[in-house]
Amino acid sequence: MTDDRFRPFDTHLDQDTALALLREATFGADDGELFIERRRSESLLLDDGRVRTAGYDASEGFGLRAVCGERAGYAHATTIDEAALRRAVGTARLAVGDGGGTLAEGPQGTNLKLYSDVDPVAEASFPAKIDLLRQIDSFARDLDPRVVQVSASLAASQQEVVILRPEGTLVTDIRPMSRINISIIVEQNGQRESGSMGGGGRASLIGLIETAHWQGVAREALRIALVNLEAEPAPAGVMDVVLGPGWPGILLHEAIGHGLEGDFNRKGSSAFAGLMGQQIAAKGVTVLDDGTIPDRRGSITVDDEGTPSARNVLIEDGVLTGYMQDRQNARLMGVAPTGNGRRESYAHAPMPRMTNTYMLAGDTAPESLVADLRDGIYAVGFGGGQVDITNGKFVFSCTEAYRVKDGVVGRPIKGATLIGDGATALRKIRGIGNDLALDPGIGNCGKAGQWVPVGVGQPSLLIGGLTVGGSA
Repeated sequence: MTDDRFRPFDTHLDQDTALALLREATFGADDGELFIERRRSESLLLDDGRVRTAGYDASEGFGLRAVCGERAGYAHATTIDEAALRRAVGTARLAVGDGGGTLAEGPQGTNLKLYSDVDPVAEASFPAKIDLLRQIDSFARDLDPRVVQVSASLAASQQEVVILRPEGTLVTDIRPMSRINISIIVEQNGQRESGSMGGGGRASLIGLIETAHWQGVAREALRIALVNLEAEPAPAGVMDVVLGPGWPGILLHEAIGHGLEGDFNRKGSSAFAGLMGQQIAAKGVTVLDDGTIPDRRGSITVDDEGTPSARNVLIEDGVLTGYMQDRQNARLMGVAPTGNGRRESYAHAPMPRMTNTYMLAGDTAPESLVADLRDGIYAVGFGGGQVDITNGKFVFSCTEAYRVKDGVVGRPIKGATLIGDGATALRKIRGIGNDLALDPGIGNCGKAGQWVPVGVGQPSLLIGGLTVGGSA
């Protein structure tokens, strides 16, 4: 949010001094900013009845950036004062040299606020959190005699940022985050299987630790574990696949989303580079990146350059209509920033990153999509995966999937992996469900060594001819 107050926490840096030094760093540059951050976070893990980890972290610092053409000078420090900022100016100016650039116009302000200023870390005491994790452990074990191990974790954080720009724009944002996760291992006749469930978002921790909520999470983790206990080895071959709604959108995020980030396309390294305005997906496929959904894990009121978040249409009815942009790549490509300039912390420079990436719903009942499968699989949950951005090739492992023959859902299967490439998968979408869902709030995205929280989502999808790697 735009703010006329300068509040870089309890520091010895005033706004006039900071602005003068920022202007010195960016003289002759195209762009730049001073990013000041303070973050507090806490995480607790109870594993098999014992507290395995209990961590608390507090950090603060600044990052100073000067951008000139394709170059960027960046310096950061953990001390927020005039002396440290003066030293950073010299480093940042190395990218500017003699300059000659014209300072870009600053971002427009916003009065939108997508989440509260709540501090989830302070909402419950440390003993109360430990007691809750022990309750979860006891409850999960009592659900079924086959439960042999339970892991339960809580995480909470609050990030405060101040962004000062050379034209004098001042932006502040307070970003809460909370999450709960429960994993359960069951054993039957010497065979062990696991199931996990969790979620959260930019909201209070209180809602997550209410009894009805965490008990529902525990029951779902157990359900997944018991399904896998009955699973048979997955088949292998090329077959049609129905993806379930919600978290399976992680495949969309990885196989397609990264390829639509501006830097990869400006450099020509994306499989989608040079295809703007062309049909790259089946008719009916509309994909958005939307950082404006209240309280969602991937949402941001403003990005880490001070640009307000936006609802950006990337693919509309199968046609490529936009990329996700930070300020530098947008300027170099001659387009507007989209509010996707994100960074892990003050120690990292911003780059184009996803927020909440999802596909809009179609008009087909999900049961009809499954009924159309003659011989394929129905994939409901996903685990880890790998993607090559340059060609969009992906490999994803299924954590919950079922064999389908003649439209009838059969036994669960295990060991299934989906193999393909994003561009081809987009064109092979044959059916789009009317059941759009977003993930429960568990996503993290890695790029160039930086991690940021994200969201994903999709309706049920029927995709023809994916390669399934199996264990049969």
